[in-house]
Amino acid sequence: MTDIDGFVLSDSAVPPRPPSRSLSELERLALLADTTAQLISNNDVDEALRRVVQLVLPRLADWAVIDLITDTADVSRHLVIQAGPAGLVEREDLQGPMPPVSESSPMPLSRALRGVSSNLAGPETYQGPPDSGIAVEQRRLFRVAGIKTAAIAPIRGPREVVGAITLGRSDRPQVFTTADLALLQDIGRRIGLALENARHFQRQRQVAETMQRYLLPQLPRLPGVKMTARYQSAPDASYVGGDWYDAFPLPSGDTALVIGDVVGHDLEAAAGMAQLRNMLRAFTWSQDRPTHHTVQQLNDAMRQMTDVRMTTMVLARLGVDTAGTWTLRWTSAGHPPPLLIGPDGLTRYLTEANGMLLGMPSPRPRTEARLTLPPQSTLVLYTDGLVEARRQSLDAGLENLRRHAASLVHHDLDDFADQLLRRTRPHDNDDDVALLVLRLPS
Repeated sequence: MTDIDGFVLSDSAVPPRPPSRSLSELERLALLADTTAQLISNNDVDEALRRVVQLVLPRLADWAVIDLITDTADVSRHLVIQAGPAGLVEREDLQGPMPPVSESSPMPLSRALRGVSSNLAGPETYQGPPDSGIAVEQRRLFRVAGIKTAAIAPIRGPREVVGAITLGRSDRPQVFTTADLALLQDIGRRIGLALENARHFQRQRQVAETMQRYLLPQLPRLPGVKMTARYQSAPDASYVGGDWYDAFPLPSGDTALVIGDVVGHDLEAAAGMAQLRNMLRAFTWSQDRPTHHTVQQLNDAMRQMTDVRMTTMVLARLGVDTAGTWTLRWTSAGHPPPLLIGPDGLTRYLTEANGMLLGMPSPRPRTEARLTLPPQSTLVLYTDGLVEARRQSLDAGLENLRRHAASLVHHDLDDFADQLLRRTRPHDNDDDVALLVLRLPS
């Protein structure tokens, strides 16, 4: 048994068990409204289900059981919660995989999982020989939980049944009624809609992540230069989309470095990112021009040839001369400034050559900056998800990034990138993050 995070009540906070009476119509409507509010505010399936359970226990029952049908038609006893004296307790010993749904069983849970009907049940329902594996598991549940009366209803999504919910009473004398069953059916429909929405978001997230990761490039190998990159998707599927990095060799011998962020958070942003990345590669490869000219050309083409409304970007060219001196030329289109960290931990944001983001009229011509990079210095290019959050100003995010980068500069580059991402990404960040890091030789 485990306590449910966020739902365990101390002894002083445990509400008294409701009297053995049916809910009034007003109380039923209030419960349905609260259930809807909890479900629509969260796309995380587990979190949403736990919030619903907190609403119905111990108000309606002593036990709540949620069985879910997976995308592969398997059945899982996803959640078993008991309302005990000290609060809500998750019974992991009763959770886990379930036998397949019987297509002919007349038993209540099998009928609910097929979407045939809702039913009331008691221990006597399972006294006879079980007709399916589902009935065996349900009889075990009733025995272990001491359930004397239960209501079982399908969890219906807009297109199909996605599971079943069972409420059981073991410590109160009142049996469930048909009115209780009707209320449970309404709750099941709301859970089903939320579950299908969550699964839709999850599928969208998987498509977007697959597309995003497929488009992110293999990094080139430069003699003596270490280079690594990271991409971390948004926690919310609807926010996956437009962040990307790129690095590729040029005919001149330079290496192009790119970090960018298409405005928007969805599959359309991911598709727009793909368009811009390919266009930028073509322009940069085919024309040996200063970075600001290339970015302006991309801006002109973007407005005529794509549906991308706006994007921020840094385009840089890294070159080395015969003496082994490394030079960086770059331009920025409204993007957070690259961070340069010396081997001694001294840091500098490269704020020069910053112009308007792409897709917006520019009041002045774009420019290019040039800098000789110190040996063993580390360059960090990143998107705004690393430094921006609802509860944190941009200045605070940039200062946090600078301090942590300085403290980590002596780490191996892969560890540097991992630690930097872990330490600096804000906890309330709802955006994806792209990170491109390189370290020069001594």
